This record gives sequence, C-alpha cells and structure tokens, in this order.
Amino acid sequence: MNASEWRATAGLAGLYGIRMFGIFMVLPVLALYARGLPGADGFHVGLALGAYGLTQALLQLPYGMASDRLGRKPMIALGLFVFIAGSLLAAFSTGINGMILGRALQGAGAVGAVSNALLADLTRPEQRTKAMLVLGIGIGASFSLALILGPVLGHLLGVPGLFMLAAVMALLSLGVLFWFVPAAPAPAADNHVDMLAQMRRVLAAPQLLRLDASIFLLHAGLTALFIAVPMVLQDRVGLAETHHWLVYLPVMLGSLLLTLPLMYLAERKGHLKAIFVGAIALLGLSNVALIWVQTSLAGIVVCLFLFFGAFNLLEATLPSLVSRVCATELRGAGMGVYSSCQFLGAFFGGALGGLAQQYFGPAGLFASAAILCACWLLVAAGVQPPLAQAAAGSAD
Repeated sequence: MNASEWRATAGLAGLYGIRMFGIFMVLPVLALYARGLPGADGFHVGLALGAYGLTQALLQLPYGMASDRLGRKPMIALGLFVFIAGSLLAAFSTGINGMILGRALQGAGAVGAVSNALLADLTRPEQRTKAMLVLGIGIGASFSLALILGPVLGHLLGVPGLFMLAAVMALLSLGVLFWFVPAAPAPAADNHVDMLAQMRRVLAAPQLLRLDASIFLLHAGLTALFIAVPMVLQDRVGLAETHHWLVYLPVMLGSLLLTLPLMYLAERKGHLKAIFVGAIALLGLSNVALIWVQTSLAGIVVCLFLFFGAFNLLEATLPSLVSRVCATELRGAGMGVYSSCQFLGAFFGGALGGLAQQYFGPAGLFASAAILCACWLLVAAGVQPPLAQAAAGSAD
C-alpha cells in the first residue's frame, strides 16, 4: 500500500477501534449491572446487551446508501453524534427500560458500512483485501483490550462512567475522522442509483448470503455468551467482578496467538474452507463444554480461549471475503447488508440468550448457542473454496 492508503487504513482502523472499544468495554460488566436495575429479568438484561444491534441492523443500509449520495464523512459524523447521545442516555438511566433505550440509541449511530465503504474508496482494488484485514485485526485488538479493561474501568468508574467514557471516545473518533483520514471522493453529481436493483443483486448472490448468515450467527453467539459468562464467573466460581479481567487477559492474549497462524493457513496456504468450517465447529464445541465446566475456573478459561481463537479468526476474515465477492458498484449496499446482519445477530443473541438464561439458566443458554453453531455448519457447507481468491467485482 502507498502512503495515502496506509494513512486511510490506519485512520479508519483507529476511528473504528476507538468507537468499538466504547461499545465492547461494557460487555463483561453490563449483564451484572443491568440485573440489579428496577424491572430487570433475564430477557430484559439480554435486551440491554443486544438492543444496540437492532437499530444498527435497521440503519446500516440507509446510512450506507445515503453516504453514496451525501458523502462518507458527513454520514460517519452524524452516526458518531447519535452514538454520543445514546451513551449519555444510558449513563443517566436508572431503570432497565432507560438502559435499553440508551443502548438502542447507541446503535442508531450505524456507521460500520459507511466506514468500510470509505476504506474501499481510498484504496486500490489490489490493496483492498490487505486494508480490510488490517481493519479487522484492529477491531479484534480493540475488542480484546475492551474485554480486559472493561471490568477494571467498570470498578473504577462504575457502569454509568463507562458510558460517559464511550461518549468521550466517540468525540475522539470525530477528530480522527476529520484530521487524519484522507479526504474522501466526492459523491457523483448524477449518482441516481436504483436501490431496489442493487438490493436484488446483493440478495441474489449465494456467496454473499452465506457470509451474511455467518456474521449474523457469529455475533449472536458472542452476545449470548456475555449474558451468561460474567454471571457464571461470579455466581458459580465465586470470582468477584473486579477480578474478571484476570480471566479475560490470558484468554484474549492466548486466543490471538491461536488466530494468527490460522489466518496464515487460510489466506496464504489455501485452506480457507477447512479453517472456516473448523472455526465454526470450535465455537460450537466450546459452548458444549461450557455446559459441564461452570464451576471450574480452569475449564472456563480453556473454553473461552477456544471460543475467542475461533471468533477472532472469523471476525477478521469475513469482511475481507465480502470485499472480494462484492461488485464495486454494489459495495455500499453489500457492506450495508453485511453490517446489518452482524448487528441483527447481536440483537437476536441478546434476546434469545436472555430468554434461555431466564428459563433454563446458563446451561440452556450454552446449549442454544451450540445449536446455532450446528445450523451454521450447514450454511458453511455451501462455501466455495475459490472464495478466497475470488476477484472483486463478482458477486455471483
């Protein structure tokens, strides 16, 4: 990549990473906090975790398509301001319903698809996959750091303080957007796109649909996991919330060490499908094992290590795969659908996980997640091995 491409990639990875850190750092502590709010039960706690996903899912595509006409940076800035408003609402909420509304408003700042489209605008086709991988790795690093620091910062600041910090970090992201990320190409004056035609083409591409389903199920499993695991660590193992970082630190560092060689095998050695399917199977097996090790700290650590090794691999590679099979003129719509599925999965995982936790306890939640992985394996069976080498510009 040339200097401008590296600047665009680093700037957008930083912007995305800062914003996602603000979202992710509440994951390890929100379930424990939310269950103590007036009106809370398992289902509402799940909604508090996953509500942002529903509004993200509904608005990714409108943001993405609006950015094709109004420009990428103005739409990203609008989304960040909306996210700040939601963070402040969540920070000052004293009941579970207010928390759910605040999280939903956070999600209404749906700039993921626009950020991906802007990165594609600012990089050459032959460098785009590398840029997408850097972005994915940055998001993965942000996620890992957030899980480690979330319990520590939550102890120091309280959960309302975490939401205030998220608002401050979104303000920092605005600075990165306007002062570091290179200028975006202006939208074409005659950009009268047939949106229905775009959507028909995107939704008629089998490989894109499999990737959309994959990101949906990946984030459903992640959100469900964070309903149960903090409660298991505190209630079954007896580990105080302030010490949960001692679990997440070795898990996340170790899982990254597992992810890097698997990414090399998938990208460079042509073992994409085997690694892809194997990672899904590993997610399912780790959930099955969690059913049986809920009182063993060592067992939970091993299961989470396997889960996040597979999760990080899939999270980093899926956006790259979408960029390879999505035609250039469909990129805004394609990334919009993909991002919508990602966040809809988070909402679905929160709602389903909350119900499973409420009626069947952690074991029922882990079993439900394992069943989702089994369904995912059926979807993954249709992934074509040439997907890893597919040229940008073909969505078929």
